[in-house]
Amino acid sequence: MSKLDGIVKPKTKRSKRFLESRAPKLIEDVKSTMIMKGGNTSQTVTTALKDIVMNLMFCVLFFPRKNITRPFEDSTSLEFFSKKTDCSLFLFGSHNKKRPNNFIFGRLFDFHVLDMFELGIEKFISLSEFKISKFPEGTKPMLIFAGDDFDTDNVYKRLKSLLIDFFRGPTVSAVRLAGLEHVLHFTALEGKIYLRSYRCLLKKSGCRTPRIELEEIGPSFDFVLRRTHLASDDLYKLAHRQPKALKPKKKKNISHNTFGTTFGRVHMQKQDLSKLQTRKMKGLRKRKGEVVDEGAEGQEPKVAKVES
Repeated sequence: MSKLDGIVKPKTKRSKRFLESRAPKLIEDVKSTMIMKGGNTSQTVTTALKDIVMNLMFCVLFFPRKNITRPFEDSTSLEFFSKKTDCSLFLFGSHNKKRPNNFIFGRLFDFHVLDMFELGIEKFISLSEFKISKFPEGTKPMLIFAGDDFDTDNVYKRLKSLLIDFFRGPTVSAVRLAGLEHVLHFTALEGKIYLRSYRCLLKKSGCRTPRIELEEIGPSFDFVLRRTHLASDDLYKLAHRQPKALKPKKKKNISHNTFGTTFGRVHMQKQDLSKLQTRKMKGLRKRKGEVVDEGAEGQEPKVAKVES
């Protein structure tokens, strides 16, 4: 391997480990997010970005300096920073007269922009305005999506998938009941998206299952959808393609119904009912000199007497 082939051969063990960490894996690492500010930002955008970084997201890389770029016109700088930092998600905050208090949520595939959604902040309540106790840092949230648009409209379906990527956190094998403390609720209604953050309280109910109450802890957002950039269906399908090793193996002759019941189909040879072992009763014994005629299928067998 050489540089002429497009592959750089590592010269040290450190560079070898670095290239191995960037190489494709069967099970990818947790997605990292770039948080960036535009050339002009308002106090609302700055506070909102800090609240999101501190409480709502995992594996965040924050860029404190201003970046004079427009993602919808030219995304080369975002792709450059994505390749440099190995981040596949980004959140860009900006403010101008035409689009005040602006957020751009986006994700990348193979270090190229895949989807982008521009959301305008119409109403924002910061985290500091809620004078109540918060959940521990690093708590994995439960995501709830309400509204028919998330299931029927193609744009909102892509937005739902993007928001799940942003806020889902690391994949875990099991979660204890007391660890379910944070709830993120997204509501799509009349062209707006409402984001609310709640703390889950487990109250006594008099039985084994506790009674659940939700207490709003902030931050709170009212978004309006402005501009979108969606990948083509072929590119979107390519980005979601799974390796063969991760796909579940299909089992033959096994099916499931809507309730999760498993059904199995067993193939057997045709049975000879005349040789079937039954209970030994006098009425079922063959009499001497009788011949059993099985007859056509679906008809009762006939018994004929044979005279000696």
